Amino acid sequence: MTLTEPQPAAGSEPVFSPALSPQEGVEAATTLFRDCFGAAPDGVWYAPGRVNVIGEHTDYNGGLALPIALPHRAHLALRRREDRTIRLVSPQTRESIDVLDLDAIGPKGTPGEVRHWNAYVAGVAWALERDGLGPLSGFDAALYSCVPLGGGLSSSAALECATAVALNDVCSLGLAGTAQEPDDAGRARLVNSCIRAENEMAGAPTGGMDQSASMRCRAGHALELDCRDGSVTHVPFDLAAAGLTLLVIDTKAKHSLVDGQYGARRSACERAAEILGVELLADITGGALEDALGRLRESGAADAEVLVTRTRHVVSEIDRTRDLVSLLQDGAPLVGERLARAGALMDASHESLRVDYEVTCPELDVAVEAAREAGAHGARMTGGGFGGSAIALVDSDAVDTVARAVVDAYAAHGFAAPAFLNAVPSAPAGRLA
Repeated sequence: MTLTEPQPAAGSEPVFSPALSPQEGVEAATTLFRDCFGAAPDGVWYAPGRVNVIGEHTDYNGGLALPIALPHRAHLALRRREDRTIRLVSPQTRESIDVLDLDAIGPKGTPGEVRHWNAYVAGVAWALERDGLGPLSGFDAALYSCVPLGGGLSSSAALECATAVALNDVCSLGLAGTAQEPDDAGRARLVNSCIRAENEMAGAPTGGMDQSASMRCRAGHALELDCRDGSVTHVPFDLAAAGLTLLVIDTKAKHSLVDGQYGARRSACERAAEILGVELLADITGGALEDALGRLRESGAADAEVLVTRTRHVVSEIDRTRDLVSLLQDGAPLVGERLARAGALMDASHESLRVDYEVTCPELDVAVEAAREAGAHGARMTGGGFGGSAIALVDSDAVDTVARAVVDAYAAHGFAAPAFLNAVPSAPAGRLA
């Protein structure tokens, strides 16, 4: 659930989605809580959405990803209860508070299935208990989020992680530390419960990149995430020092990770790995890729060529991610040949996602092409695809020019106008009040 956002008309001026300040987030969530529950919360917690700089559909294949946390956050005002009841409300549901029983809820497809956004909140409590961290008490919670919904920016993971750090505090789990001094090992454990909530309670077969970014990123850095073992390295990502901005283009083409397409990609990768005799596609190095693709073609599988293209994307995307990390890790500004190389890696990532993984859509492709033609150094879709958002690496003084070019391109194609936000590497989930 998210705030109601302005809906720009086709051909209008670019509209940027604002992030709430910490004070605004506290006030909005607290006011909603008081109005609906008649008392003050124990506190207000937040977790950011994320944008992935590169490394798409690599997480469930055991590869590398490179996300940053956004300044756009889900804010959760929460109060611990003495019973096992969960009561949830958002701005859109304030007239009808949802009431759940922590003893009765269960995974998607079971009699205790939890529907809609409630699965991302109640599901975290359910998953924490199954990780041996219970029994937990029930709670009342009010959500106020400014992470664009359906924009491929991990609005669901932000909600899960905000719930996790809130329950960590009110139930004295002792796992998160603070946003300023995080307990990374404890946060990794909370991430696992958030992933389980998304996979089992919400029924979205995602990997763990979104939750790891929301819980484990650092301000001013990108997060090099090894999705095989969960290890992380914080990579300097100060674009402003080089006069650059990472522009996010919310295509307004809504996507869903539970409609079968995402699961089909994951299933194809698993079948390819089985044919190749490896645990995960990340086990295949770039140097061994052509041999692996040849074996898939000769496997006799009815969808052998599909398995070839899916595998080619995953292995090459992991290599692209590794290459970009190597450009950034010394903290030197992205200028000259380094900038050109970074842009080329982003462009190649999008083409691989478009041609080999087939997860883009017309709105994404038009946004990327328009941004490039308007001077972006590189552009690509980000997130799971089939809609959602694109990102463009642009000179800071050209942000409005690039955004205007995308708006005009959308109008020319008859698409609903996109929205924009500036991606500033921000702090991980924590407590605000």
